[in-house]
Amino acid sequence: MRRVARLLALAVVATLSACSVVRSPTVPTSPGEPVPTTPATVPAAPSTGPGEQIAARAALQLGAPYRFGGSDPDTGFDCSGLVSFVHAGLGIRVPRTAAAQSAAAMAVPREQLEIGDLVFFRSRGAEIDHVAIYAGDGELLHAPGRGRGVERTRLDDPWFRSRYAGAGRFWTAPAAPGR
Repeated sequence: MRRVARLLALAVVATLSACSVVRSPTVPTSPGEPVPTTPATVPAAPSTGPGEQIAARAALQLGAPYRFGGSDPDTGFDCSGLVSFVHAGLGIRVPRTAAAQSAAAMAVPREQLEIGDLVFFRSRGAEIDHVAIYAGDGELLHAPGRGRGVERTRLDDPWFRSRYAGAGRFWTAPAAPGR
């Protein structure tokens, strides 16, 4: 079942990023005017950006087993291994541990979180020791710990809310029009 979900999510990502232009015929503006033989090009919806691709790749791993130090879907992931794995699939290198990822990431204010950003937590003290991928709409994707596979949870869950330590990004957001 997990493989079917992975293939389905991969198909969605591939479909969204496959086309950059939609062709449609030009309609004559007056009766009797010939229809051009070369169709006009109409911009398609923008392809998915790196943040969406990061979240989609992480969602493909839902249910993958937890393994301390793991960074492979077949043997399992820990939290930072999941982050490393999905970023590597897009050619983005990130440090291996949650603390090192937090230190190296471009800081993002909580109110400016975007899909694909990393969210960091302190679960046992002063050091950052857990990381999750922001999936949008207040949801996180992460490898929580022994006995639980990669799962989806809420950023406003009391456990996460009380241990929030910041957010960061390793991908570049596309520039807004006019910038």
